[in-house]
Amino acid sequence: MNASFIRRPALVRVALAAVLLAGSALGGVAPAWAVEAKEGRAVNPVGSTLLAHALPDFSDLVTQVRPAVVSITTRMQATQVDDEDTTARRPTPFDRLNPRKPGASGGEARGSGFVIDANGTIVTNNHVVKDATSVSVTLDDGTVLAAKVVGRDPRTDIAVLKVSAKQPLPYIQMGNSRDVKPGEWAIAVGNPFGLGGSVTAGIVSAISRDIGAGPYDQFIQIDAPINQGNSGGPLFTQDGKVIGMNTAILSPSGGSVGIGFAIPSDMIRTVAAQLVEHGRVTRGYVGVETQQIVGATAKGLKLTENSGALLANVQPDSPAARAGLEPGDVIQAVNGQAVATPRDLALNVAAIHPGEDANLKILRDGAVRQVTVKVGELPGEQQAATETARDRREQLGLALGPLSPELRNRFDVPDGLAGAVVQAVRPGSASEQAGLKSGDVIVGVGNQKVANPAEAVRAIRSALASDTQALALRVFRDGRSAFVGIPLDRTVPNAG
Repeated sequence: MNASFIRRPALVRVALAAVLLAGSALGGVAPAWAVEAKEGRAVNPVGSTLLAHALPDFSDLVTQVRPAVVSITTRMQATQVDDEDTTARRPTPFDRLNPRKPGASGGEARGSGFVIDANGTIVTNNHVVKDATSVSVTLDDGTVLAAKVVGRDPRTDIAVLKVSAKQPLPYIQMGNSRDVKPGEWAIAVGNPFGLGGSVTAGIVSAISRDIGAGPYDQFIQIDAPINQGNSGGPLFTQDGKVIGMNTAILSPSGGSVGIGFAIPSDMIRTVAAQLVEHGRVTRGYVGVETQQIVGATAKGLKLTENSGALLANVQPDSPAARAGLEPGDVIQAVNGQAVATPRDLALNVAAIHPGEDANLKILRDGAVRQVTVKVGELPGEQQAATETARDRREQLGLALGPLSPELRNRFDVPDGLAGAVVQAVRPGSASEQAGLKSGDVIVGVGNQKVANPAEAVRAIRSALASDTQALALRVFRDGRSAFVGIPLDRTVPNAG
């Protein structure tokens, strides 16, 4: 023991003796606590009653809600687990919360979830189940049930599972996350490191956080400790309603530092309802690429304020292009809702049903204009129960772009020919092995003609989502067209 720690108690005793002696000299009255001790009465420390009433007690709440919180176990192939571990070590301070169980065989991982209806519908994170070959759920009483993945939405990291139980299950009601305020208490229940039924508490630190995890980030930030395995677990307020789903932590060191993030319940409610009904999520789409307005950019474009979503690009043949939007336009509002940032625009447009009109307030050349855009459906929304098509697109290894006049001249493409030019081919990809190269123009996918990159992407995605063993692309090169067959590997597992 350090010498300073040895001497310190002696110094305390001397000081205490001096105080007692001073009291005796002033009046010779013994301290009240000494009299009580002699008479055998227990001492009640000053302020203890006040503290007991001031600090919250969550035990009743936890007793009621914990039966609806579940532990989720996923099994995946060993190679998939290795890939996940590599991803988890990427250079970012934000970590997802579903670890592989130490020493588990067959690539076993753990996460959390919660029941949202008596029929066994369960909500969790997409990243908890996305690579699973099988999923099981452990109830609070220890019952283990096989689970089916109903649907997954990678863009919001939400997934829905379904289990069949012999009796109706206890479930949790969703609260309104729009009413959440920084400073209020938040209680997290989950399965950290496989320790099911763990409870932690803290306060809401902030709302609507954008941590760069996806285009629709609106995280609730909390200081309730959450760790690996808490992913998919519910976040409660003191009234027992779910206001969020624990998803990520700020983790510079790999462990919890007391900063966690939860998906708001309003988003969970909307996404889960679509997954249950359709197995996928439909979002609005206008086809623009946007950027934040900063000081230098605002001056260069002669903008008087830094608020809004600046259009960096308008995709060809998109709803925005057909409505006449142009790069340099600044979108300031959608259907009367103010747009301060590109994220505001993404959230507002995504909430509009495809086929409906969006009234945009834009700023162009210093003048305010009103533009009506018929909203389309966001490309690439797939059956969320599988990411097979996405994995096979990555296997394809193609980057496509529009056929500009410059590219037509460079590659001798006739004026009347429409299609999507291959901008890059990833080395080692299926496309490279099939002989595709930069400058090739894709004019058809199978028997379907394509006139631009958007049509080509939609046709390729549709083909890859089917059971096809190969992809047939009609390619223009060196003055003639020919079909190129690209064989596809079918070993990608299905999470459903």
